[in-house]
Amino acid sequence: MPSTPPSAPDDGRPALSPAARALAARCESRVNELARRMARESFERLPGYSELPTDVKDVEVAATVRHGLRLFLHRVRDGRHDAGDYRLFRERAAQRADEGMPLHTLLRSHSTAVHVLWQALRDETAAGEEGALLELVDLLLRGHEAVIGTVAETYLDEQAALFAERREHHRSLVRGLLDGSLPPARAFDELGLEGPTLVIHLHVPPEQDADASAVAERRRTRRVQTVLDRTFDTGAASLLGADGGHVIAPRRLDDTDGVRACEELTGRLRQVCGDGVRVAAVTAATPRDVPTAARTATDIVRVARACGRPAGAHRMDDVLLEYHLSRHDESSDRIAALLDPLGDRPELIETLRVHIELRHDRRGTAHRLGLHPNTVDNRLARITELTGLDIASPRGNALALAALLLRGDAPR
Repeated sequence: MPSTPPSAPDDGRPALSPAARALAARCESRVNELARRMARESFERLPGYSELPTDVKDVEVAATVRHGLRLFLHRVRDGRHDAGDYRLFRERAAQRADEGMPLHTLLRSHSTAVHVLWQALRDETAAGEEGALLELVDLLLRGHEAVIGTVAETYLDEQAALFAERREHHRSLVRGLLDGSLPPARAFDELGLEGPTLVIHLHVPPEQDADASAVAERRRTRRVQTVLDRTFDTGAASLLGADGGHVIAPRRLDDTDGVRACEELTGRLRQVCGDGVRVAAVTAATPRDVPTAARTATDIVRVARACGRPAGAHRMDDVLLEYHLSRHDESSDRIAALLDPLGDRPELIETLRVHIELRHDRRGTAHRLGLHPNTVDNRLARITELTGLDIASPRGNALALAALLLRGDAPR
């Protein structure tokens, strides 16, 4: 709405002439009429305005218009600037953001108000007062610039706060759904999900910079969320951390097993997180199936990493044997116990894990662990000596991998 720029009264410009003040004064009696005309007629041409409740248009909008008109005329009359001039504009901008009014509609309403006031001033201008009209228009446009900036800033701040609040609420719902602390049906309802869904686990490689700040990690998490929103048209709910997390997304009718969605998601994530991205999806037929599906998707990625599968989109069929080896049954304790002799040597466990993950690449293992390749050889020989497992053989490698998975020593 029309007002004056938030600057000191002495801004280096000449004071308004008596003729300009007199011209503006003649419009003061028309403030209520102009406010009603704007709220009920002029703004009706703006997209979405007609859908506002009548009381909002007749009370809030009209009051804001009157406030803007009087601010302008007050400024013309005595040249003073009240520090609280924009308080009502800020309040109304925050309300419109909360109600979902598009920003362009809100800003257009302010521009329309300026145009209507210009018309009123023009209509009141008599012959010989053209110079006075130009003075008032100059002041009007400078004030409009300040108001537009204030309104846009407030609207965007409020919208960002509402978005962050909604996102955090969704995170808490996903967390409650996964850990069983919320009724599944209620969580689905609040998340806007229905029918069979894809439960996705994604793992993103750590930042290359070991000193990466928490701010950098949050920035990357936001980039990941942006990719998710683009892939699933904002229909996915997520619980993300620095190294990935879980996503619950609507299942596409033409992609019931989630393979296409995973491949598409992986390709986009690689652009922002690097080539080490891993993704797995499991279908949950009902809300109650989500926690189990999440654990399965997590295990598929964990097993794929542990057995050295290349990063990318993973399916159960890709790691079927290794996944089976990681399940607990009557033989599990005996397999896990094969690594008991390494219990007090965590560096040997880590060397074994990395060596299997990198598919027996001794130089790659040495690089990952910051060791000399000969040191890796010595550690592997010591592992064989202590456990009796020949990890260079298919059987020994399978047993060592199964033991790592069963003990929880495989990468998470």
